[in-house]
Amino acid sequence: MELLLAAFLMAWGGVSADHPDATFEQVAQASIDSKTAVAQQPSPDGNLFDRLTPVDKKDPQKDAPKVKGIYVTAHSAGGSRMNTLLKLMDETELNSMVIDLKDDWGYITYDTGNPELNAMETTQKIITDMPKLMSMLQEHQVYPIARIVVFKDTILAKKRPDLSFVNPDGSVWGNGKNPPDSFVNPYKKEVWDYNIAIAKEAAKAGFKEIQFDYVRFPEGFEKRADSLKYDKDERSRIEAVAEFVKYAREQLTPLGVRVSVDIFGYAASVPAAEGIGQDFQKISQNVDVICPMIYPSHYSNGWFGAKVPDAAPYVTINGAMKDTAKKLDPLQSLKPVVRPWIQDFTATWVPGHVRYGKKEIEEQVRALKDNGTEEFLLWNAVNTYTPDVDYK
Repeated sequence: MELLLAAFLMAWGGVSADHPDATFEQVAQASIDSKTAVAQQPSPDGNLFDRLTPVDKKDPQKDAPKVKGIYVTAHSAGGSRMNTLLKLMDETELNSMVIDLKDDWGYITYDTGNPELNAMETTQKIITDMPKLMSMLQEHQVYPIARIVVFKDTILAKKRPDLSFVNPDGSVWGNGKNPPDSFVNPYKKEVWDYNIAIAKEAAKAGFKEIQFDYVRFPEGFEKRADSLKYDKDERSRIEAVAEFVKYAREQLTPLGVRVSVDIFGYAASVPAAEGIGQDFQKISQNVDVICPMIYPSHYSNGWFGAKVPDAAPYVTINGAMKDTAKKLDPLQSLKPVVRPWIQDFTATWVPGHVRYGKKEIEEQVRALKDNGTEEFLLWNAVNTYTPDVDYK
């Protein structure tokens, strides 16, 4: 399939937001990124090395478990649903939770006790007792991962337009959602340090891994890059994003926590997307764990030979993992742990979709295993996970 067409079709399949919650308009915008794709070439000696390449990269948690986890909202973590989720951990092979500590709106979800963060007035105390939560996770032997949504940050953008993207009329830019989301500027080191400060507090609280999400510019940014007002420099968008990831890991590794990044699943199947500033290899080489979002519902008809990829979970995951391996193999010793996000929800918006249950989830897990991938994360936006699944 011709590359640009392939990128569009995959975007049409739902690869429009970092998790399945985007509008068609955003999907279309995301697909345009492929028109400015930049292929990264290896150096003459065959290694992908430049100033973004980490030096002396070591996993700070070599004894970390093989993570099989679920996504948990702050409301679930701080509420009664946590009892149900802990029971799921106790009764299955699942052993980890990815918990929102900075959510999709930009709210810090608990009181960090950090005066500088509190002064930002971006905290919403959804998790009211963090020590109690961490004690519960430890008691149930749950590996805790802190999810921090980075550059999609409507709250900070409204409070600090100078850290965001501003329309010609002086208003803060927002996307096509209702209500719209706003982003903050990946070129701004103040934004980097703000998110890393949150990550450091998460490490102090006892989280073993920091997972950064929305590590990118807005969808279709290249269409509006010249009309919006924002601070930038000579770096490309790819460099700005990858340098944030490199800097974050350098700041957090001494604390003994792993760093992971969520990334579009289609990024493994197309060249680097300059539009949103995501390069699969440059990001992957600077993290301990890479988490491609390879939900079958995000691939359009025909991908990996499946008429409806959502209805063929094994075939789709198998194809996505083969593309991921091809993309990461050139990194050699810098290759991170691969821990994909897979689907535990029914994509009712996809023509020809199937209802996802025990069989469909087990087919995804089997495809991962057949490709040598033992770790995975399950996404369900409201944290209602399928019972009686064999995750082995």
